Amino acid sequence: MPATLKLTRQGTVGFELRRGQFEVSLDGTNSGVINYGDKIELPVEPGHHTLQIRKGRYSSQSRPFDVADDEVVYFRCHGAMVWPRWLVSFAVPGLGISLKQE
Repeated sequence: MPATLKLTRQGTVGFELRRGQFEVSLDGTNSGVINYGDKIELPVEPGHHTLQIRKGRYSSQSRPFDVADDEVVYFRCHGAMVWPRWLVSFAVPGLGISLKQE
């Protein structure tokens, strides 16, 4: 029985400084897009996986996770929400998008 990955794109406070659609990459394969305020669900096979979010040259860190049969794993992502992080992301694109497992 497949497991489920639930991804929410919304920060905890404020608003995003990096806007537009984000690409969702599961195990190195483009698995769809997510807009601000959206929630998506992706079926995943049980086992070890890696999730990453991208927008052009900006990306989140790759987040590995394990999932079992019928399990649901939750992640939250958002673009830079404070000016210092947004500015630094021009030099360090891996800081442009936040991705955390909940």
